[in-house]
Amino acid sequence: MKKALVVAAIAAAAMSVGFAAPANAATTATTTTTFTINAGLLSITAPATANLGTFSAGTNASAQLGAVTVTDTRGVLLGTWTATAQTTSFTTGGGTPAETVPAANVTYWSGLATATTGVGVFTPGQATAILAVPIATAATAYSATAVTGNNTATWNPTVVIAIPAAAVAGTYTGTITHSVA
Repeated sequence: MKKALVVAAIAAAAMSVGFAAPANAATTATTTTTFTINAGLLSITAPATANLGTFSAGTNASAQLGAVTVTDTRGVLLGTWTATAQTTSFTTGGGTPAETVPAANVTYWSGLATATTGVGVFTPGQATAILAVPIATAATAYSATAVTGNNTATWNPTVVIAIPAAAVAGTYTGTITHSVA
C-alpha cells in the first residue's frame, strides 16, 4: 500500500508540474532548390580546305565541299538560326581575266541534312541540284526554326563552278565562307 501511495504521489506531482504529452513531429519538409543551365554559343564549322578535282575549260566543275555543321548550344526556347554561304572569285597566276573564274559563276546547293540532333525544324536552303543558287552574295545554306535547347545540323553541300572557255590552265583558289546567325 505504501508503494501504491508513493506512485500516486509521484503521478500527482508530475501532473501539477505541467508535463504534457510530446508534440507531433513534422511529417514533411521542403527545400527550394535551384540550378543554372549555362547559355552556350551558336557556331559553324566547315572543311578548312577542299580540292574539287580537275576539270577542263568550258565545263562545269561540280563536287561536294565536305561536311558543314551548325552547333547551337544557346539553350533557347523556340529559337532560330540561319546559315549562309558566299564565295570569292577563283584565281590562278596573276589573276588576270583569263586567270579568274568570277564568283558569279559559282552556284551552291546544300542537299538534305546528313545528321541533326535536338528539337527543331531543320530546312535545307536547296534540297536538290535544280534549286542551286549563286553564292557571289550570301545565300541561305541551311536554317532551323522552333529550336528548343541544344541542337546541331550537318550537311554536305555541292558546289558547281561554270569554268569559262577562255580560262587558262592552272590551280584556281577561292574562298567559300559559311556563316551562321
